[in-house]
Amino acid sequence: MTDQTLTPAQSAAARPAVPTAPVQPATVPEEARAHAADLGEFIAASPSSYHAAAEVARRAQAAGFTRLAEDAAWDVTRGGRYVVVRDGSVIAFTVPGAAGPTTPFTIVGAHTDSTGFKLKPKPTTRGAGGWWQVGVEVYGGPLLNSWLDRELELAGRIVTHDGTEHLVRTGPMLRIPQLAIHLDRGVNDNGLALDKQRHTQPVWGLGDAQSADVLAALAADAGVDPADIGGYDVVLAETQPARAFGAGQVLFASARLDNLLSTHAGLTALLGRAAAASDGAGGEGATSVEMFAAFDHEEIGSASRSGAAGPFLEEVLVRVSTALGATPEERSRAFAASLHVSSDVGHAVHPNYPERHDPANHPVAGGGPILKINANQRYATDAHGAAAWNAACRDAGVPTQEFVSSNVVPCGSTIGPISATRLGIRTVDVGVPILSMHSARELTAVVDPWYLSRAMRAVLGG
Repeated sequence: MTDQTLTPAQSAAARPAVPTAPVQPATVPEEARAHAADLGEFIAASPSSYHAAAEVARRAQAAGFTRLAEDAAWDVTRGGRYVVVRDGSVIAFTVPGAAGPTTPFTIVGAHTDSTGFKLKPKPTTRGAGGWWQVGVEVYGGPLLNSWLDRELELAGRIVTHDGTEHLVRTGPMLRIPQLAIHLDRGVNDNGLALDKQRHTQPVWGLGDAQSADVLAALAADAGVDPADIGGYDVVLAETQPARAFGAGQVLFASARLDNLLSTHAGLTALLGRAAAASDGAGGEGATSVEMFAAFDHEEIGSASRSGAAGPFLEEVLVRVSTALGATPEERSRAFAASLHVSSDVGHAVHPNYPERHDPANHPVAGGGPILKINANQRYATDAHGAAAWNAACRDAGVPTQEFVSSNVVPCGSTIGPISATRLGIRTVDVGVPILSMHSARELTAVVDPWYLSRAMRAVLGG
């Protein structure tokens, strides 16, 4: 990350000033507000991982990236820009004009899926009292109560018998109704206990059971005959738009911040680098293959053909290095010089539960992205990775904070350790502090997603 053309003192003087405290309402940059607004549009376009991958590809192609098909030969050339989709995962990358067999990779990674519910087989059911319901299965570890009494939609993909894939979304159509307090007088004293099978099945209509067919609604959205549906991967999605709010509009709430926030930040960073190169404003001297990778199925362990534990990223890296003429030894050298920044949301200190956090490390909203550290390698950060991240944040004029769990609270994990184990590429785990993680609607500071994207852009340019 060091600047080879300046002395250390000159380099430090040339860097943007790094904020040292959370920004106040009057000082939130307009660029941060614009970034948050675009994040809201990205989330609205991405009710499922399949929609998210498609939206990434759409934006990349609009920026001049060439779409690659996995089952076709790849014509990857120096100076080219490419994007490839596998199910709900997507990888976009740019190849420097001077790339060679040992050119390393700089990767910013994220995931496209969110916790919630997935549509079961034989999904149309009839509940008591003439209600139409759908059968859903819990996906990952959602805060179940947060999904109650919200207007939800079905979104994902259907595949017809001829093998054609169709993205589908119904718009607001379902609701998981909560039991009235009159029928559970002790709920506020005893706590709400939800049975994952009996209490989480949404309603979506009324009437004769023979008239109900939720697959017909999906088929209608795709413009196909319901009898032609051969398979589907469909989830429930919260439909309330993202919004900035609070004193000075410094807070930002949305569904699926975990982890579309990082997906959007990484994509924005890569496209920003590519645009700067095209405009002659920077990026033309890139010394690594700059890559953005977003994976499906992180919330359930990443063990799938399109998850971080699967072969997708490795196969893309191998195909690119092969196009650059690399031998296996040269590829290993390239991997040894590469860096992967794995980005996922983390925990801001909760004002109502401060005892759940480490007493010395208190990430605050508005204080910049977090460097995630865990002694047991639930995060992949090591000293070299931390140094690279801190240098990138310093170069970008972005504040950064550390996150480490309390010893009595189990630590989550990310795609970072999984990809590091699979590829041997040095990996550092980072993110943005949020509240209400795994809720149907999560909360962050308006400025932090912008900070994260700026730091990612500095990493790519390092």
